[in-house]
Amino acid sequence: MTETYWHAEAVDDVLRRLDSTRGGLSEDESARRLATAGPNRVSRTRPLPAIRILARQLASVVVFLLGAAALVALALGDHVEAAAIAVVLLLNTAIGFVTEFRARRAMDALLRLQVSQATVVRAGHSHIIDASTLVPGDVFELGAGQAVPADGRLVSAVEFRTMEAALTGESLPVSKHPAAVLPPDAHLSDRINMVYTGTSVTTGTGRAVVTSTGGATELGRIGTLVAALPDERTPLERRLDVLGRRLVWLTLAIAALVAGLEALHGAPAGLVIETGIALAVAAVPEALPAVVTIALAVGLRRMARRHALVRRLPSVEALGSTTVICTDKTRTLTSGDMSVVRLWSADTEANIADADTAAHADERFRAVMRAAVLASREQAAHGDGGSAGARRDPVDAAVLQAAPRFGIDVDALAATRHVVGLVPFSSDRKLMAAFERVDGGVVAYAKGAPGRLVELSARWLTAGGVERLDGNGRAHLLGVNRRLAAEGLRVLAVAYGSVDDAREAALGQLTFAGFLGFMDPPARGVKATIARLRAAGLRTVMLTGDQRLTAAAVGRELGLLSSEDQVIDGRDLNRLTNDERSDRLTRVAAVSRVTPEDKLRIVAELQARGEIVAMLGDGINDAAALKKADVGVAMGIRGTDVAKEAADIVLQDDRFETIAAAVEEGRIIYDNVRKFVFYLFSCNLAEVLVMLVAGLANLPSPLRPLQILWINLVTDTLPALALAMEPGEPDVMLRAPRSPQQTILSRDFFRQIALYGGLITASTLAVFLWALAYAPAQSVTMSFMTLALAQILHLGNARSERTVLSPARALANRYAMGAVIVSVALLVAPAYLAPLATLLDITPLGASEWLVVLAASSSTALVGQALKSRFPSRY
Repeated sequence: MTETYWHAEAVDDVLRRLDSTRGGLSEDESARRLATAGPNRVSRTRPLPAIRILARQLASVVVFLLGAAALVALALGDHVEAAAIAVVLLLNTAIGFVTEFRARRAMDALLRLQVSQATVVRAGHSHIIDASTLVPGDVFELGAGQAVPADGRLVSAVEFRTMEAALTGESLPVSKHPAAVLPPDAHLSDRINMVYTGTSVTTGTGRAVVTSTGGATELGRIGTLVAALPDERTPLERRLDVLGRRLVWLTLAIAALVAGLEALHGAPAGLVIETGIALAVAAVPEALPAVVTIALAVGLRRMARRHALVRRLPSVEALGSTTVICTDKTRTLTSGDMSVVRLWSADTEANIADADTAAHADERFRAVMRAAVLASREQAAHGDGGSAGARRDPVDAAVLQAAPRFGIDVDALAATRHVVGLVPFSSDRKLMAAFERVDGGVVAYAKGAPGRLVELSARWLTAGGVERLDGNGRAHLLGVNRRLAAEGLRVLAVAYGSVDDAREAALGQLTFAGFLGFMDPPARGVKATIARLRAAGLRTVMLTGDQRLTAAAVGRELGLLSSEDQVIDGRDLNRLTNDERSDRLTRVAAVSRVTPEDKLRIVAELQARGEIVAMLGDGINDAAALKKADVGVAMGIRGTDVAKEAADIVLQDDRFETIAAAVEEGRIIYDNVRKFVFYLFSCNLAEVLVMLVAGLANLPSPLRPLQILWINLVTDTLPALALAMEPGEPDVMLRAPRSPQQTILSRDFFRQIALYGGLITASTLAVFLWALAYAPAQSVTMSFMTLALAQILHLGNARSERTVLSPARALANRYAMGAVIVSVALLVAPAYLAPLATLLDITPLGASEWLVVLAASSSTALVGQALKSRFPSRY
């Protein structure tokens, strides 16, 4: 279907194409079109059913592997091991299900944005109707404070402005002009002759003809984008699946190899099968899903304390994997509130921060600010005996907020003035003026577009006083305006002067007072957070609907732009080939004039390059990119419902600093998962090597099948789970992001596992050989105790890349200390409880045997701590 560019056609041509008139449609024609076009609603998508959410928790290779291990243990009669695995799986599934059991219904949020009623013109008469019955060709009316019920082409307007920040990212109200005819490729935010669903009217009145309804509107189109995007799997989920597939083959290889060696040595067939299966079950890290889930849940709890609502559990860790953060500007990096930051008058310029008392005391600046206050809409309404409306113009609000810093009492000024006339702002006249009676005469105060006020002024304030404004002076003033605008400021000119009467025609002999520079200031803590993210190796890319100059100025203010970074316009980016665009995005720190499709495309391009992308936003225009990103983060207070429902994490306090905290939490979680994998795999490797080396050396079996399963039960649960509670390393936010291609079991990581697994194996076999020579009846018990105790004490090596021998570091994770105590008790219990001793084939040990066991089992921990004190290593 060919797209129609309604903004590129004149009003009469639009009405003709829609077969409508300025007086609207007839009731019969409206009913006929409604039957064809359907109701003016965004179509619903079915929420994710509970059974699908439950299935997501089980869709993992590791979970399937553990389920098989539980069935094998049950078949062997080892109900304890089977129950332990089942409990772990149930815990993992329950936590994940409860956390995710809130539907991610972006389309439901779209419905809440729709307008319930609309004022429509039918056969020349106005009626209030259900907005869902609007059809293309209907003419509807709008006034200040109303939400726009459908996309439409303006037919007429008076002082008409709309707030479109949620849709376009523009931070200021947009003046609308029905007579404008624009180029077909005009950016959404430049279409000053159109109104759109999801926006609202700030001032004025207008009429528009409906061009699109329901899913065909800009809002509906974004909803379609969101609904069409699949849920993205997080980096951790992808890495765990790779690990699970490797474990399947590793488990089968271990079982076959050890069983074959047992068979070669003449062991009974039943024992061969039982030993092979026991080792295969032991090689499966049954606590892995639970440790991951608990680590994520701990991060979720910490994030909740920082006012971040996590809607999808794996997204907590995903931020820790992030390499690029794409972020909206308005109300995300900036506060969304305009403020006066610059004053220029008589060739004197000042930044008017609170501490700049010299600027506040300057009479010239005070005169400019006073004139701006007197020309504000709200002040003029008060002075005219009226009441100011609840909806402040952002520029007026910024002027009135800055005035007290110059000693101007706004309320007192309003109470004493006598306003005799107003010239409201319009896109035609590009100014607003108030006329006040002073000492029997009339004084006009005006503020507006610099070019317009320079044109209307006959005099100007200079360092030497008031002088006639000639051509050179006008050129000078326009040059100042261009310079301020190039710094990303919204520039407003102020003029005043005595006039003959209170009519617009009298505004031709004003005195030009100066310029006010406005900026949407950075939100609190944003600049420091960006610097912290940069130190952590994360690149921040700002995506904004603002002009390129504004984007560059804000980027510099926030510390986003370095000498190598670039700013590019969204339209220029779209003109590049895929390869050119992908290459350019590696050097871009800000993209201006972006559409929702641009944001989605940029996120997808970065992901295609292997980046892990987080997207921050709050508007309707951010929703598709939020859902596409590896992790979407929405602002909770100012954010639209659409953005919040599309996101994985919602910042309930809108504080950008929480992003850095979330990245830190994510990195801690991933570190703890790797610590667990390191601990468990080195322990399980030791169990396999003990049996394998003994078999190759033609030694008796140092362990019984049920002993292997008991060790697995004791060491795989509490000690491993305690690692999920480990605090972060001191340098966690000073590292570069890990490579997106990095797997959990990297080559260097496996070398660490092999080193410690080898140390545990050597100490266990040394004790076994000693016992065969000096205490043969206790040889199996001693190797069992040494292997298990060495694994428990090895927890200290897994807890940190640094030594944990100091009391403060040792006690930093009280769960680890508790896990060691409970695990040792479970290990020693079989030696003194007859039923367990008989089941596990354990014999009592004397004092000398225990000394040998303790000395050997602690050797791995001591060697590890000594190595870490000299050569700290990261897992």
